[in-house]
Amino acid sequence: MKKYVIIALIILVAGSMIIYPMLKNDPEIETEMAALFTFEENLAAVDGEVVPITIQVNEELTKLELYYNDSLLKTWKNVSSDVQFDLEAGAFGVGTRYIVLMATHNDGTESEDQRLVRVLSDIVPEHLFAESVQEYPHLTSSFTQGLEFHKGQLYEGTGDPSNIGATLLAEVNLITGEHKEGRKMGLDAGIFGEGITILNDKIYQLTYKNGKCYTYSLDPIVITGEFRYSGEGWGLCNDGKQLIMSNGSEELTFRDPESFTTLRTLQVYDNKGPISNLNELEYIDGKIYANVWMSDMVVVIDPNTGKVLQEIDARALAVKGKGNGDVLNGIAFDKSTGKLYMTGKYWSKVFEVRFVENMPLL
Repeated sequence: MKKYVIIALIILVAGSMIIYPMLKNDPEIETEMAALFTFEENLAAVDGEVVPITIQVNEELTKLELYYNDSLLKTWKNVSSDVQFDLEAGAFGVGTRYIVLMATHNDGTESEDQRLVRVLSDIVPEHLFAESVQEYPHLTSSFTQGLEFHKGQLYEGTGDPSNIGATLLAEVNLITGEHKEGRKMGLDAGIFGEGITILNDKIYQLTYKNGKCYTYSLDPIVITGEFRYSGEGWGLCNDGKQLIMSNGSEELTFRDPESFTTLRTLQVYDNKGPISNLNELEYIDGKIYANVWMSDMVVVIDPNTGKVLQEIDARALAVKGKGNGDVLNGIAFDKSTGKLYMTGKYWSKVFEVRFVENMPLL
């Protein structure tokens, strides 16, 4: 239930958020409430910033409590005048949080005032560019949704936007671009495949709106089970212990690979705000690489904080490989060689890439 409340609150933020330095107390605020925040709008602050808050008290109260992200920060008892509090906005990391003021009246009744707090990253992301080192063919029939290496072998998961039964999971011959015979499995029309990852010799494949994550054995490639989840499935990767899933928003969900239960969630922010449309994922050297849907951008995320560390511009790859295809989507790191590969939906090429400081020639 809380997830839906937070989503609704986030939508409200978009229309009402102002940056903290622009905040000012408003003496004209209505005073019929027993206690209320003296700012009418929601707050935005940078991680590490301390925001001074004034609470206007309009009658004698038995108790006044201040909650931040469900945690009780401060309690005042028998209060009858305004109080101040210094809020450490980033106490729970970057993302959209809520701050609640709960007043207990002398007759035992309660009233509350509530605002949102959007905490931005204190890191300005490094800007890099993806440059092609080597080109390989890619099937233009593949609506790439997941791309991953396992023990030197490339695997691809595809989607089915035309609802013709094109979703599949396959081992790929990197040199020819072909899906290997006997090393692939398709799914029925109506099942829209999404991100894939391989952990403990088990392949996981998300679905877009079917609410299922299929599991496969590696040899042979056959379905061995499924997990249920709510909401949409987009990208998937793993850190060696946990599955990490995107759903098209700025949120990443860490899941138990044995039960698929949620272990924790993480909001992804840069110094300007949330990074939504997170799509296909790859975990490389302790960082999460995420395609940003409908763009030629990849963001590099700290999995502990959700802060964006780098932004990678891949326009040069799109110019060379997109053709009549769709958006950039697909990152795969080969641990056996240390090489990184990228492609897109219906693209004609897979690129071995490196990241450089200057824009490659288009």
